[in-house]
Amino acid sequence: MTPEQMRDASLLELFSLEAEAQTQVLSAGLMALERNPTQADQLEACMRAAHSLKGAARIVGVDAGVSVAHVMEDCLVAAQEGRLRLSAEHIDALLQGTDLLMRIATPGDAGAQATLPVFLAQMASLLDPGAAAVPARPAGMPTPPLPTPAVQPEPLAQPAATLEAENEAEPTPRRKAGKRVGEGTERVLRVTADRLNSLLDLSSKSLVETQRLKPYLATLQRLKRMHGQGMQALDGLRMQLEDSGQSGEVLDALAQTQRLLAETQQILQQQAADLDEFGWQASQRAQLLYDTALACRMRPFADVLNGQSRMVRDLGRSLGKPVRLLVEGEKTQVDRDVLEKLEAPLTHLLRNAVDHGIEQPERRLLAGKAEEGVIRLRASHQAGMLSLELIDDGAGIDLERLRSSIVERALSPADTVARMSEAELLTFLFLPGFSLRDKVTEVSGRGVGLDAVQHMIRELRGSIELTQLAGQGCRFHLQVPLTLSVVRSLVVEVGGEAYAFPLAHIERTLEVSAEQIVQIEGRQHFWHEGRHIGLVAASQLLNRPAGQTQESSLRVVVIREREQLYGVAVERLVGERVLVVMPLDPRLGKVQDISSGALLDDGSVVLIVDVEDLLRSLDKLLSTGSLERIARGSGGARGVARKRILVVDDSLTVRELQRKLLGNRGYDVAVAVDGMDGWNALRAEDFDLLITDIDMPRMDGIELVTLVRRDQRLQSLPVMVVSYKDREEDRRRGLDAGADYYLAKASFHDDALLDAVIELIGGAQG
Repeated sequence: MTPEQMRDASLLELFSLEAEAQTQVLSAGLMALERNPTQADQLEACMRAAHSLKGAARIVGVDAGVSVAHVMEDCLVAAQEGRLRLSAEHIDALLQGTDLLMRIATPGDAGAQATLPVFLAQMASLLDPGAAAVPARPAGMPTPPLPTPAVQPEPLAQPAATLEAENEAEPTPRRKAGKRVGEGTERVLRVTADRLNSLLDLSSKSLVETQRLKPYLATLQRLKRMHGQGMQALDGLRMQLEDSGQSGEVLDALAQTQRLLAETQQILQQQAADLDEFGWQASQRAQLLYDTALACRMRPFADVLNGQSRMVRDLGRSLGKPVRLLVEGEKTQVDRDVLEKLEAPLTHLLRNAVDHGIEQPERRLLAGKAEEGVIRLRASHQAGMLSLELIDDGAGIDLERLRSSIVERALSPADTVARMSEAELLTFLFLPGFSLRDKVTEVSGRGVGLDAVQHMIRELRGSIELTQLAGQGCRFHLQVPLTLSVVRSLVVEVGGEAYAFPLAHIERTLEVSAEQIVQIEGRQHFWHEGRHIGLVAASQLLNRPAGQTQESSLRVVVIREREQLYGVAVERLVGERVLVVMPLDPRLGKVQDISSGALLDDGSVVLIVDVEDLLRSLDKLLSTGSLERIARGSGGARGVARKRILVVDDSLTVRELQRKLLGNRGYDVAVAVDGMDGWNALRAEDFDLLITDIDMPRMDGIELVTLVRRDQRLQSLPVMVVSYKDREEDRRRGLDAGADYYLAKASFHDDALLDAVIELIGGAQG
């Protein structure tokens, strides 16, 4: 490529950047002029943008851009001078011209040239209807639409970076005046995203490294105290030697030692003070460096809204619905990576609101609403998170239709659906493939339901909630982190290692006593605030060895999956931390249940849990029936540990009778609902005796006893069979399988069971 070609390519790139920035100004200004065609500041802004693009296109030799920008500028100047009042047709045409300018500035878009004559003829008819070759259309008749991009232009990462190109492209005095106005603004440099990420990574590491000075300073302070204690001991020794009449040589040597220690004490004090000052200064500078690097990644929330107001307006017009998007909190600062990932779900929700939510004008008038629908989007900071509210004033959700759709899809029985609350019904809208539309359209869902939105939000470690008011509209509340570079987490200890749960996924933390844990359908649960919460050990989910503890209570982190709560038992709650996210090495691939890593204040590594992946692992364990029980401490206050008995029976009455009977005699009793549940319990915990029925679902007692006798760890475990079957062949089957005792329920009484247990394992204690 010749130097001239390289220069031309560079200029075209600048022109493309210029076009992106100026078409954003044009789109926003024209949307405002549609509501108030005489708004002077917006007319001036749009005219300047068109004028700048005309000059930029002329410099780089893009004649099509010159023609389009020139005719748009003429229209806007005529409106400024009062020779023309902008109508809906003018706004439509100018917006189409804005799209055309963006296409002209986009390399490789050959279709823009074919559209150019149609647009110029259309603008000529609007500016001078009598002289136009194309006859004017009746008022209210929409102009033939120009082909527009299927996707709105991507927002600029740094729109201000085009100021230099803008200044070069505009040689007129008007532009020079604009340049003088902008001289006081901040200079802008373009930096690649990778370099910015590297800078943030280095600054975060320096911040962590400065924290490692704290233990050194603490050690130095400890040395100071020990040094002082040593000098006091020497003073006492000198007094004793003087009283005992020791020679002068000994006392002189002792005095010399004390002088040396005094000098070292001064040096130690000075060094400790210097290190303390250095550590404080280093931590302050590292924090400032990190905050500054992080601020470089932050962008105003308005950056994700480029083209959204236009999209809502155009989509509403295509459906015959006048709709307006109102935005609050446009200047709210958010990480640019979060902004990029928010664009798709927000676009989906906005299109969904226009298509599904906002009614036709005649229906709105009958309902006593304004003809024009309104969608409000609010952005704000709340507790270190970005809070987004998207509210429409449409018809809301037809709950009866929703109930019918749930029943038709066989997602839940009709009687159950009839008893569901509104919140429970609305959760079905987030299921994969669920939609209230009978036909797939290209307008909003395109066959994809709100589950896609929820998935994208959860990938951001965020949450989404839907509420509605019948006839008044819907409200989506989204919460996502302000930045993906740091994450507020709860650090816990599992298997002797540190793990972090992002706070966005945590419902609460609890301390659950052993007495609160119950068995429901073979799984461990505990009751909290009127509902049962499934309990699982973090050590099993994360493939870590279970920690040894003598405490009778468990530390539980409660996480939420839609309306379902899960309790994850951990060994220790370390505390809340703000962690700097450090991506895992790509060579590791996707590590199960782990999203990334971080460093704690002491420099130790902590793994950040991928909660979505963790829940999938939990579902897999539940579906395969391999979920292990959590070993509960028996509490050290009782001194000698009680003997443990596992009762396996599918009859609730029999289970409870045996549990209470044995419990009253001092045994620690656990229960299981069938053979499979009992087998999982035996593999997870240690027992002194197994009492099992024979006829049970999933796995009967004979199969269970056979498995126990084949297992190397369990083969010596005493086993008692308690069954209604009292025939000799049944008794023989149980004993041949490996049972040590066979007791018939027909002749069952308290003393018989207790005598058999004592015969097999002795008393409850020791």
